[in-house]
Order: sequence, then C-alpha cells, then structure tokens
Amino acid sequence: MKNIVVLVSGGGTNLQRIIDCIDNGEIPNATISFVVADRDCFGLERAKNKDIPSQLIPRGKAFSSELKQILPENIDLIVLAGFLSILNKEFCESFSGKIINIHPALLPKFGGKGMWGHHVHEAVLKAGEKESGATVHYVTSGIDEGEIILQKSFEISENETVETLAEKIHRVEFEIYPKAINLVLN
Repeated sequence: MKNIVVLVSGGGTNLQRIIDCIDNGEIPNATISFVVADRDCFGLERAKNKDIPSQLIPRGKAFSSELKQILPENIDLIVLAGFLSILNKEFCESFSGKIINIHPALLPKFGGKGMWGHHVHEAVLKAGEKESGATVHYVTSGIDEGEIILQKSFEISENETVETLAEKIHRVEFEIYPKAINLVLN
C-alpha cells in the first residue's frame, strides 16, 4: 500500500477527488495517511470526515521544518492540493521526486511567484492566449519549475471569463491529477 500525504490550503476539492479516486479504485493500492493544512480551511474538515489524521501548521518561516518533524516515515508521495505556501529548498531536496503539484496553466507559461488561482487566469486572458489547461509537475525549490509529469490543454473560447476559465481548468485538474498520481506511484 502506497502512503500519500496531502497538503491543503483551501476548500480541498482536489483532496476530495483524490479520496474518491482511492475509494473507487482509480488510484489503486494507495491510502492518504496524513493531511496537513497551512491555514484553517475546509480541506481539514474533508480529512476529518474520512477519519484521515490531519494537522494545522500555521504558515510562516518555520512551516517546512515543522512539517518535516510531523510527517510519517514511510511516505511514498506528497501531493499539493490547492496548497499555497512555499516549501523551502531543504524540504524540497530531502523529498526530491516525491512531491507533486498541480498548476492551473500550461507551464512553463504563467508560473512562478504570485501565479495562483484567479491571478493565473487573469494573466492568461490578458495575454490573449488561444489555449489553457493544467499541469502536474514535480516540486523543486524553484516555484513551478519542476519537471512536468502530465499536462492537458483546451481551446479558450472568444467570450471566456476568469470564472469560466477557472471552471474548465478545475475539470481538467480532476481528470489529470489522479492519472499523474498513478504515474508517479507506479
């Protein structure tokens, strides 16, 4: 059984998708052994509802070292699911190849500091891009710079808004994140 730790900052919809995919066999031979949040959020409630051990570590300079101290020893994968804090270089290096993230754009475009959520969608639309999508990548100490695992794109319609783009990207995330998790675990 592969052990997954999920880090969250918000509503936990990607966490819920991963839980559902483990439950329905779409992600086989895996379990979420721990959920960690960097702020009080509904993602913690989702973990609690499934009896998954969870903990809040307030974001700040000591986050990565505090996280490292409480993580289970037998981790196969750390999944960032709407997680907004930046993990420090030491943490990223000690779990190299074992941390993945999903980004709401087609990296390497529209990544880096400040590029999250609606900020990404606004930048994509302002740039007049013809397509967008989501990217699953390995996490390194460089923000959104890790090797790409999986990407899926779609055409941006003429009357696209930040809200409609976000909705489409969320559907793509739900499709590709479980596939990427399987690829990395197996």
